[in-house]
Amino acid sequence: MVTTIGGFTTKVDYQLDCLPTIDLLILIGGNSWNINNSLLYSLVQQHLNASKPVGAICGAVDYLAQNGFLTGYQHTGNSLAMWHNYPNYQNSADFHEQQVISDKNLVTANGTAALAFTAAVLQLIHFQSSEELTRTIDLYRLGFYQYCQKYGNPFG
Repeated sequence: MVTTIGGFTTKVDYQLDCLPTIDLLILIGGNSWNINNSLLYSLVQQHLNASKPVGAICGAVDYLAQNGFLTGYQHTGNSLAMWHNYPNYQNSADFHEQQVISDKNLVTANGTAALAFTAAVLQLIHFQSSEELTRTIDLYRLGFYQYCQKYGNPFG
C-alpha cells in the first residue's frame, strides 16, 4: 500500500522489477521525485529511447530534468528556476512557460495542468479523434451543466 501526500491510499499492482511490458509510461506528480532508483531510471530511459509515449506532470518533470531526460525535447514544468542546480539539465532554451508541451513521444506539464496534460497524452496515443477528445475534456473543463448547454445531455 502507498499513501499519497494528500492521504489517498492505493494498492500497488506491480513493482518496477516485475513490471509487464507497457506501451505508455505516465509519471505522476508529487513531492517524492528526489530519488535515486536505477530501475526507474532504466525504465524511463528505455521508453524515451524506444520512442514510446511518456507523460510527466509536476514533480515528475523535475525528475526528468534532474536526470537529463529532457535533452532533445521541448518541455515545460513547474519552474525553470528549480532546475538550475541540476548538472544533467542542459537545455533551458527548450523550456517553455506553458501549461503543457507535447514533443515527439514526450508530454510534460506543470502541476496545475491536469486536464491539459490528460488531453495531450490522449492525443499523443490517438485515443480518440480530435473532436471526440475535445468533447471528453470539455465535460470536465466545463462541468456537466455547461457541457449540456454546449453539446446537449450525453445521457438524454
